[in-house]
Amino acid sequence: MNAVHRVLDPRAGVQVPPDLCALGVMTKAPRAGQVKTRLTPPLTSEEAAALNICFLRDTAAAISAVAAEGRAAGIAVYTPRGAEAAWAEILPGHFEMIPQRGDGFGERLHLACEDLLRVGFASICLIDSDSPTVPERAYGRAVELLSQPGDRVVLGPSDDGGYYLIGLKTAHQPLFEQIDWSTESVAEQTIERSGEIGLSVELLPKWYDVDDGATLRRLCAELLEPPDASSGYAAPETHGFLAGVIAREGRDRIWPR
Repeated sequence: MNAVHRVLDPRAGVQVPPDLCALGVMTKAPRAGQVKTRLTPPLTSEEAAALNICFLRDTAAAISAVAAEGRAAGIAVYTPRGAEAAWAEILPGHFEMIPQRGDGFGERLHLACEDLLRVGFASICLIDSDSPTVPERAYGRAVELLSQPGDRVVLGPSDDGGYYLIGLKTAHQPLFEQIDWSTESVAEQTIERSGEIGLSVELLPKWYDVDDGATLRRLCAELLEPPDASSGYAAPETHGFLAGVIAREGRDRIWPR
């Protein structure tokens, strides 16, 4: 895979077919030492960057399965601008890209919503790149809910109190203001803010982010521990990476008994 992805320009107006939902994964160029730093240790910086690539590939594959039904499109909401080639061998060719803008995390989310609506999407889901086993059906359900009449918020809550997905039809700025980002209150505060501005909230199944040693061990158990009773996405790229580390070095470094 070595794709050239179209970069959408919000200044150019509508550039996508009507009535589509943007399934936009928030992503940072996967450079060693700059991504998944809380996984080092037990991983090296190079391994953390490689695992980040696996997460992106698996998330993109789950998004692609939903997009294939014709009601959604896969988008990389990326940073930094100018690093587009970093995703050429990671994302499927049908993905498009749009650069992140803004300073803080909340501002980046809000402006991503504005920009995706400006290029013509009817609705938006912003998706994290830390949850590679979120099942396809969760993304499909978000698209279905946003296709129904009326304004609303769709939220995929995470076990740590944040969310792995937020879905909207309008770029409601208050949803991204006065939120204590990176705390266990993010989803709760977002739900409260939604009520304050008169929006109903539809909840997706709760899932988890992989961003430290404990959640890395949880991921290993979900993907590698027989029998596999997981209801999540199989995440084959991530599975292969974790299985390879264990095959080379044993399980104790990343998944101690």
